[in-house]
Amino acid sequence: MEHSVGEAQFPMSKRRVLALIPAWNEAPRIGRIVEKARTYLPVLVVDDGSTDGTAEVAERAGATVVRHPQNRGKGAALKTGFVWALAQGYDAVLTLDADGQHDPCEIPKFLAALEAGTGDLIIGKRQFLKMPWPRWWSTPLGTVLLSLALGRYIPDNQSGYRLIARRALESFQLTSDGFEMEVEMIAEAIRLGLPIGWVPIRTIYGIGKRSYFHPVKDTLRFLRMVWWIGRRRWAEK
Repeated sequence: MEHSVGEAQFPMSKRRVLALIPAWNEAPRIGRIVEKARTYLPVLVVDDGSTDGTAEVAERAGATVVRHPQNRGKGAALKTGFVWALAQGYDAVLTLDADGQHDPCEIPKFLAALEAGTGDLIIGKRQFLKMPWPRWWSTPLGTVLLSLALGRYIPDNQSGYRLIARRALESFQLTSDGFEMEVEMIAEAIRLGLPIGWVPIRTIYGIGKRSYFHPVKDTLRFLRMVWWIGRRRWAEK
């Protein structure tokens, strides 16, 4: 299912940038996010097997929608969006979540960083102390572990609010389908020698919905990804 959106009303960047929103059962929230994001950019929503009308709400709000028949994971939804954006000739993709944890009003920060040449991967950096328990300690711990594995300090490895330039999208070799793919993107950028930039963003939690992040399963996937990254780095020395 696709609904085309014109681009003449989006003058924020000199380059063609697409806002990509992966979504799974976000019908109560997706409409507001799409409407706000469309103030700045055309929007693609990848509906990852929702059963609650997410796709229909997103379309009514003005997004282009691509659907997965079944739920495949956030990483898989992002990869579907990346392929779509490249095929449509976009110069960059800006990813943000459908649940309200990323404020679309901060999109201009990423566009300004792109125009300034800040990086091929530009990541929103949050304030860990403003996160709820247990994320206020688990997220910084994950940052330390990944930084050790990469041999380079990474201020925020799990932020899904990020902009990826076309050169990176064409070069990344992404294998994972879950939340850990956002970590894999960072490792790929470093492996390829692509610059990484950071922009400060609001830390938003407590929005009245359950998280789709599974503390045990997704943490194990993250640790496995960190182990694989560290192992590859030491093997290449």
